Order: sequence, then structure tokens, then C-alpha cells
Amino acid sequence: MPNKSIKISAVIITLNEEKNIARCIHSLQEIADEIVVVDSFSTDRTKEICDSLPVRWIEHAFEGHIEQKNFAVQQATYDHVLSLDADEVLSDALKQSVAAVKKNWVADGYTFNRLTNYCGRWIRHSGWYPDKKLRLWNRHKGHWAGINPHDSVKLQKNTQIEHLQGDLLHYSYDSIAQHVDQTNKFSSIGAQQYFARKKAYFLWHLIIYPPFLFLKRYILQLGFLDGLEGFIICKNAAYYKFIKYAKLRELYRNKPVTPAAQDSSLPL
Repeated sequence: MPNKSIKISAVIITLNEEKNIARCIHSLQEIADEIVVVDSFSTDRTKEICDSLPVRWIEHAFEGHIEQKNFAVQQATYDHVLSLDADEVLSDALKQSVAAVKKNWVADGYTFNRLTNYCGRWIRHSGWYPDKKLRLWNRHKGHWAGINPHDSVKLQKNTQIEHLQGDLLHYSYDSIAQHVDQTNKFSSIGAQQYFARKKAYFLWHLIIYPPFLFLKRYILQLGFLDGLEGFIICKNAAYYKFIKYAKLRELYRNKPVTPAAQDSSLPL
């Protein structure tokens, strides 16, 4: 592929992000040729803040994280898109890397590490770092995929991916209560997505997998080096897995079925 200079459209989806959106947009202004904000009808000051900044504002009903992000990508003017969440910010080092890529675009997509701030502490272990993300790509070569609410960019086969230096800074939770609320919300979405796909559950999903995940995150992935916050993150990760499958079990048990339609792979 010949070297060439390109323009980038930055795309962000929002819902009641008055606390985060200005910080996100400011970090993009130096390197984005266009910033598109797709909002699902916020009721706070998100629109007011965006109206005061150089962005293109679009309102669109939310049908799911994957669906909303794919819609946002399609609203971009330029084919090379940089997709961020409203609580994410480009570090100075990452800005420099993206600026260099704009002058010499050679791959189909670019990854970089995401560094998360949890209740005021930067988390460098616990399975949270390095959290490699593909967020800069040619939209003709890929799209958002996955299972809601856990989305990721999927590129076509035989595409070239390169890794950029610098971190994407993620300002996640200000409080443990916020983390727990999000865990409850996301576990419900995840269980519903699994149920819609007829994904089976087994006893080990509830009894064995959660403590194994905690040990993996806290011991093998050095979560103990993140202090008390690391312990809380690892425990909550295990709880998320437990409660998601517990909710999936509940969905199956509450679904009216005939004896002939029962699936022996759902033993609980």
C-alpha cells in the first residue's frame, strides 16, 4: 500500500455525558479533521456543551452499543475513523502517534493500549492493562461487532494492523457504587444477549468460573499490585460473571417451555 496522507473523522456516542464530553472533545481537536457526536437524547447539559464546541451533533435512538457505534461511523465524512467513548481521552503520546499516522497511513487499522482510572487511581494490572483496543481504522475494512454491551472493532480477513505508542486514557468510575450499578446494568444486557442467542449455561459458570477469574486477575495478572482498588476490581469482575449467568439461568427458568423443548444442556 503506498504511503499517503489522510483525514480523520473522530466519532463519539453519548448519553448524559456532561461530566466527560468536553474533556474528550478537547483531546481530539488537535488531530481530528472532524468530530461527530451521536447522542441518544441526553437530558443533561451534553448538547449545550457540544453546541459550544466544534462538533457535528446528531441525535439517534439507542438500539444497542454496537448498533449505535456503527451508525456513528456511517455519519463520518472521512473513511478513516477514530472512535472514542465520551469518558476517554487521547494522551499526549497517543496524539503524536495518531498525527504521524495521518501523514503516513500504511495499515488498515491501528491499535493502542487503554489505561483506566478507577476511583482516582490508574490501574496498571488486574487484567485492565495493557487493554489493547482497535479504535482507528478504515471503515471500509471493518465494523463494530461483538455481543452487547461488550463491543469491539472487527476487521476483514487479511487486513494489516499496527500498534501505536501512547495510551488511551479511560476515566471509568468515580465511586464503587457507580461500578456496582454498571455491573448490574451490563450483566442484565449480557444475559439477555446470551438468552437471545440460546447460549447454554452450566453449573461451573456459577460455581467454578467466578473464583477462578478472581484468582487469575488478582494473582496471575498481578491485581494485588493495584492496592485495594485492584482487589475490588478483581472481586467485581468475578461477581459480574456470576450474576450474568445467574440472570441467564433466571431467564431460562422463567421462559414457558414444553417438556419436549427442554434442553438438557441447561441443568440448573
